[in-house]
Amino acid sequence: MSQLVSETTTLREGTITTRAAIARAPHLGWEIAELRLDPPRAHEVRVKFHAAGLCHSDHHITEGDARVRLPVVGGHEGAGVVESVGPHVRRVKPGDRIVCSYIPACGKCRSCSTGHQNMCDEGKNAGTGMFADGTFRFHLGDEDLGGFCTLGTFSQYAVVSEWACIPLPDDIPFEIAALVGCGVPTGWGSAVYAAGVRAGDTVVIYGAGGVGSNAVQGARYAGAKNVVVVDPVPFKREMAKVFGATHTFADAKEAHEFVVKATRGQLADHAICTPGVLTEEIVMSAVQVTGKGGKVTITAVGKFDEKAVHVHAGFLISYQRQLRGALFGDCNPLYDVPRLLGLYRSGDLKLDELITRRYRLDEVNQAYQDMLDGKNIRGVIIHEH
Repeated sequence: MSQLVSETTTLREGTITTRAAIARAPHLGWEIAELRLDPPRAHEVRVKFHAAGLCHSDHHITEGDARVRLPVVGGHEGAGVVESVGPHVRRVKPGDRIVCSYIPACGKCRSCSTGHQNMCDEGKNAGTGMFADGTFRFHLGDEDLGGFCTLGTFSQYAVVSEWACIPLPDDIPFEIAALVGCGVPTGWGSAVYAAGVRAGDTVVIYGAGGVGSNAVQGARYAGAKNVVVVDPVPFKREMAKVFGATHTFADAKEAHEFVVKATRGQLADHAICTPGVLTEEIVMSAVQVTGKGGKVTITAVGKFDEKAVHVHAGFLISYQRQLRGALFGDCNPLYDVPRLLGLYRSGDLKLDELITRRYRLDEVNQAYQDMLDGKNIRGVIIHEH
C-alpha cells in the first residue's frame, strides 16, 4: 500500500500535460497545443488555473509589437489553486487559492525593500518566460517554451514563482481575482499613485478598455471633479460612465474644447494614457490638454518599432508639465491586491462590470477579435479541466 501511495505521489508531482494557447510567430494568432509541464523547483509552485484575463498586452505578442521570446504560452492575468510546491516554498501551500501578480514581489530586493514591488528584480525575465536558473517549464516536443511574464495563464496548469502568488480569500471568484493581477491595479494605480489625482482635479483619460476603466475608477475614488474619457468606441464610452466618468468624448479635440470651457482655460491637472496602442498623436493630445504643473502619465505601450513620445521641450518647460511612465500603476502587489479586493467587497470598486464576456480556451482568437471590434471591456477565459 505504501509503495502505491509513493508511486501515485511521484506521478502527481512529476511532469504532466496541459492544454495551452501559444503564440508561435507574429500575425498567426493563438494556437491550442498540448504541452508537457515540468514539476516545480525551488521557490516554485504548480498552479491549476481556473480563470485568465484577456489583456491587450498579450495581443501585442501576436501582433509582433512586444519583445517576447517565441514561441510563448500567453496570459499574464490568472487565478487558481496551488496543486504542488517545490522545495523552500513558504508563501503558499497545496490547496491554497491564489491570484498571480504579473510582476512578482520577492520582498527582499532593493525595489521591494524600498516600497517599489512593481519593479521587483524577480520580474526581469518577463519577456522570455525563463526562470532564474536559465531553464523553462513548458515543452512542446523538443522545444522549450516560456510563459508570458513567467506565468502563462492561457494554460490549464503552469509552474510559477512563489513570489508571483498572492493568497486569495474564499469569497472572491476566480474570474474577478484574475483581473486584479494586472489590469485593475495598473489602471487604478495609474490614477491614484502614479498620477497622484486629488480631490477637485480635472483628469483626462485616453482609452477606456480594461486598464482605462480602472483609471476612471481610481480617479473617481480619489475625488476628481471632472473625469473625462476619450475613446472612439461608443460601448466603451457608455461603460466609462458606469465606472465614474463625468464626461465622455469620441475624439481628443472635443475633449480638449470641453476641458478649456470647464476649467476656464486652466486646462487639466492630469492626463492618463491607457489606449490599446499608444501613438504619438495621443501623447501630444495629452500634453496639450494639461495645464500649468500638469502631469501626463503613460501606462499603455505602442508598436515596438515606433516611437510615441516626441515632445518639444518648450511644451514641458513653459507650463512645468511632467511626463512619466507607470508600471503596474506604481502598485505594490502584496499590499494593493488585497486592498483592491477589499474595496470590491465594500462596493467601492466595480469588478463584475468589467467582465463583458467569458470564453473557453478554444475561443481565445475570437475573444481577441471581439476586443479589437470594441465589444469587450475585458474578456475572461474560464478553464475547463
